[in-house]
Amino acid sequence: MRRTLTALTIAVGLMSMLFVSAPVASAGPDDPVPPPGTMYTSPVDLTGKNNGDVLDSRRFTSPLYPGADIWQLRYRSSDSRGDAIAAVTTVLAPADRAPGGPLLSYQPFVNALGLQCAPSESLFGADLTTGVQEREFLNLALVRGWTVAVPDHLGPKSAYGAAKLGGQITLDGVRAAQRVPELGLAASPVGMAGYSGGGMATAWAAALAPTYAPELNIVGAAAGGVPADLDNIARALGFQPHQAFGLAFAAALGLEREYPDRLPISAQLNDTGLALKEQVANACTPVILAAGAFKSALAVSTNTSLVDSPEAQRIIDENSLVKYAGVPTAPTLLWASDNDPLIPIAALRDTAGRYCANGATLQFDIVHAPQHIQAAFEGLPAALTFLDNRFRGVAPPTNCLR
Repeated sequence: MRRTLTALTIAVGLMSMLFVSAPVASAGPDDPVPPPGTMYTSPVDLTGKNNGDVLDSRRFTSPLYPGADIWQLRYRSSDSRGDAIAAVTTVLAPADRAPGGPLLSYQPFVNALGLQCAPSESLFGADLTTGVQEREFLNLALVRGWTVAVPDHLGPKSAYGAAKLGGQITLDGVRAAQRVPELGLAASPVGMAGYSGGGMATAWAAALAPTYAPELNIVGAAAGGVPADLDNIARALGFQPHQAFGLAFAAALGLEREYPDRLPISAQLNDTGLALKEQVANACTPVILAAGAFKSALAVSTNTSLVDSPEAQRIIDENSLVKYAGVPTAPTLLWASDNDPLIPIAALRDTAGRYCANGATLQFDIVHAPQHIQAAFEGLPAALTFLDNRFRGVAPPTNCLR
């Protein structure tokens, strides 16, 4: 019963990847409440389904994405234990697309515990913390003739911080899009992109693909600001009250949702912690930030010991790119700032070194932005060029020292 503060310590580290502006298995008591009218509300039978199989779909248009056919797909994926789950992706397809044209899987940065904050909802609303930030990039991809799949990579539990889960949902979302005949994507080359939390899902998808989805023709992956190792982040941030502690607390609750039998955080919350949990359990970023501002792990827990939890460490290791042995086989671009105050570059640099030592085709770029979000904009033009070149068959760059 020593786990809570260690788990919250992990979550303090997790806030750095989130603060940039996360038959159907039975729902647990702490799982998010699906908003009416979303694809999460209806039961679906997963019996006999394989990862990427489409379970349900709906089609519509939106003035926010002019000229695009929009599909939302519900499909079979797997959670962190390998159990079947029903995930959702939104596919934006140019109306004049050519069959077999490029398919980009774009993983947004999502700061949420509520399913109404997931990309499948927020991309079509007025939420300035999520949807609007993504639209310019998505429309730029559509103008290039690319079809874009945008998965809800935090999954049906909005399991904030579960990195490996995000990679699996991303890959299965690509599979689902390619299995819809009307979209004409079965033979499409696949690219992947994302920054911060979305970069984490992208980088994990690239590393998992050789074993989890080897049939996919992934021609390139571009991931920036990647929280490659949560332990590294936690140690760098410390435990003083923080203006963004609400996001840290939300990340802890998201991890508990994904690992309810291994990370029982709620059992050791004090009255302050329980009240905060009640406020943020189905919330999006603004409420989470406001409710948790300048609180700390010590303020919300009944346990005042900082004794390490081996089980919490195992969960961290399971979601660490530094510890995961897999290496992308697709050409990969990683970028990060060496001045990032939220995500230290060391873990991503270590990951890049391991990839190079194992024969990866890797371009590792360092920008010098003083803020986490600025590094996204400094690296994005190179990421778009990288992906465009991969789709056009240009030989991939590498700065690995062989």
